[in-house]
Amino acid sequence: MERNLKNVLVISFGFLLLFTAYGGLQSLQSSLNSEEGLGVASLSVLYAALIISSMFLPPILIKKLGCKWTIAGSMCCYIAFSLGNFYASWYTLIPTSVILGLGGAPLWSAKCTYLTIAGNSYAEKAGKNGKDIINQYFGVFFLIFQSSGIWGNLISSLIFSQASNKVEISEESLVCCGAHDCMSEATNTTTSAGPSESLKYTLLGIYTASGVLAVLLIVIFLDQIKSDQAETEKEIQKTPSLWSTFLATFQHLKDKRQCLLIPLTMYSGFEQGFLAGDYTKTYVTCALGIHYVGYVMIFFSAVNSLCSLLFGKISQFTGRKLLFALATVTNTACIIALLLWKPHPNQLVVFFIFPALWGMSDAIWQTQTNGLYGVLFEKHKEAAFANYRLWESCGFVIAFGYSTTLQVYIKLYILLAVLVLSMVTYGVVEYLETNCSPGTPTATKKENVGPHTQETKM
Repeated sequence: MERNLKNVLVISFGFLLLFTAYGGLQSLQSSLNSEEGLGVASLSVLYAALIISSMFLPPILIKKLGCKWTIAGSMCCYIAFSLGNFYASWYTLIPTSVILGLGGAPLWSAKCTYLTIAGNSYAEKAGKNGKDIINQYFGVFFLIFQSSGIWGNLISSLIFSQASNKVEISEESLVCCGAHDCMSEATNTTTSAGPSESLKYTLLGIYTASGVLAVLLIVIFLDQIKSDQAETEKEIQKTPSLWSTFLATFQHLKDKRQCLLIPLTMYSGFEQGFLAGDYTKTYVTCALGIHYVGYVMIFFSAVNSLCSLLFGKISQFTGRKLLFALATVTNTACIIALLLWKPHPNQLVVFFIFPALWGMSDAIWQTQTNGLYGVLFEKHKEAAFANYRLWESCGFVIAFGYSTTLQVYIKLYILLAVLVLSMVTYGVVEYLETNCSPGTPTATKKENVGPHTQETKM
């Protein structure tokens, strides 16, 4: 097997194991740890810590440890969160949420940096376009990674299924479902008996073991890789200070393209937060019952996984502009339909159509936005991907922040407004690249061995 592809698969399956556990736990926080809002509070703290982490940790750890050991160490932070759920309290879950948040940004930045370097390395050897190889690698990664939603939801559903008590939903309760929800406890008309302690510990044990396997896979099978920008001995011996690294993330905002990509990056957090927090609650749980949430999210993850591979492959023929246009039209149509639709149990198929279309769009947002960052900011990968995680996390924090205070139709209008703004600013980026930097790919590749001192394209 080609060595770079082997490493891509190792990272992909490592993330699959890790996020099978974390994804399942994240979906269950509001129900497993509902006392005094502990579960929701832990997610808020987690993403706040992720924002802080994005500001300064990724470049430090990647420069000091390299991509491989940054990935392995950051994965251990996710295991800590699983352990904190065994005896969930304010003294265990909040600290472990902080630990996970601090490890999240280095994990994703190291992954993106690794795949970008591997893609450019293979493209140079094979005489192919680096952009196309990077998109293919991200497509393979997200094909495998997005399936973690299937396994995480399936495991929790199978374990908790015997403890669920389904309650029939009245027509009066259905009035409060959908875009014009009643901002009440309507969704609580369909409840499940809490799982027994033994079932809870069984699930957490499986999730923890999955995280440990992910770390072992990375440590044993992933090859170390060095960024071209740090190959000289002088570069390797020079470790950036905390302050200089902190500034590097924000100095990257001097590049107008990074500023213009902020709305698009934040939209990724908005749209994922809406599906996980609002669609599942005010449409699925409210109208069908909480026992359907797992099936809906499995359907979303399956479509997302398959489309990630598909779009990663065909992007070299269609270009990213056409794919972004497809995602925009699809998401816009879904948002308008969700504003008009009144969910009812008799329309069971419709509940699965929306997550399928959302999964197709999300596959484009994930693969093409990651690939776009890798192509545009090849010389400043660490700082660029740190910005990616920073602004995507801001989208999550905002989406979770107003989740309990605004009606769903207002959230949908906000989502639509952010989407429109994202496409306008993205269009400006494409205009700048097309008209102002005709020789960028070649020039960037030649300059890729230089240090992170100035932007290559302005």
